[in-house]
Amino acid sequence: MEILMVRPYQFYFNQQTAANNFFQSNINIENANELAIAEFDTMVEKLRAHQIKVKVVQDTKDPSTPDSIFPNNWLSTHKGGTLCLYPMFAKNRRAERKTTVIDFLQSNYKIQNTLDLTDLEKEGTFLEGTGSMVLDHENKIAYGCISERLDKEAFENWCMQMQFKPICFKAVDDKAQPIYHTNVMMCIADKYVVICLESIADELEKQIVLESFLQTNKELIPISQDQLNHFAGNMLQVFDIHEKPHLIMSEQAHTSLKTEQVKSLEKYNPILPISIPTIEALGGGSTRCMMAEIYLMNK
Repeated sequence: MEILMVRPYQFYFNQQTAANNFFQSNINIENANELAIAEFDTMVEKLRAHQIKVKVVQDTKDPSTPDSIFPNNWLSTHKGGTLCLYPMFAKNRRAERKTTVIDFLQSNYKIQNTLDLTDLEKEGTFLEGTGSMVLDHENKIAYGCISERLDKEAFENWCMQMQFKPICFKAVDDKAQPIYHTNVMMCIADKYVVICLESIADELEKQIVLESFLQTNKELIPISQDQLNHFAGNMLQVFDIHEKPHLIMSEQAHTSLKTEQVKSLEKYNPILPISIPTIEALGGGSTRCMMAEIYLMNK
């Protein structure tokens, strides 16, 4: 596995995404752009120091894209050579689908086919990649909480085309507001799942989700709504050049975890906590959102 990351050119609070991303804070951070770029560079260095393959594409000045640092929302790649392009809720985020990133993938990897769903934007229908869906690649199951950024029909259609089993549910935060992206409330790893179960109000939906974890032999590691608010659901298990797993999360997420939760996670993989306070505060996304997994073969 390799990781694609997009180094920001301009990072700032995006008013358009704040409409339904309640993690964003419009606070005044001096030199926010410089701080975000420094946090990004430090994260790349830390991943590479642990022998995780990271490919970095530099974002361009024009058009201005404040959230380019979160590429997993607009693209995903899959074994067998598929590139998926997704319809985005915020108009200014649609500009993140830059030729620089797509050309980089096409030049370096074997892409057999492209599933382009971006036309759905014209209908006001959205499916924001592996932000809105959490994928169990091994078992071909897609988990998705319905929101303005995940349309149920678009989700089920994607699953049909990509041969994933769809598991759909509603999830809310501690203020009973819909959770905008599934990847802030759950993380699927090879042998375990981290999830904020209390965010799924419907008992039947919760049972379907739990049954799926049981069938796929995943240890359940629950987190609370308060931990969710500290990005503890926004983690990603990645594999280094020796196929050894590591769990990537932010320092804020790590600090929010209890000792027994940390022990449960460390049974399976070392944890790599990364400090990204500026990116989390203004962008409303954490480490998982910054990494797009590359499942394509090298050219």
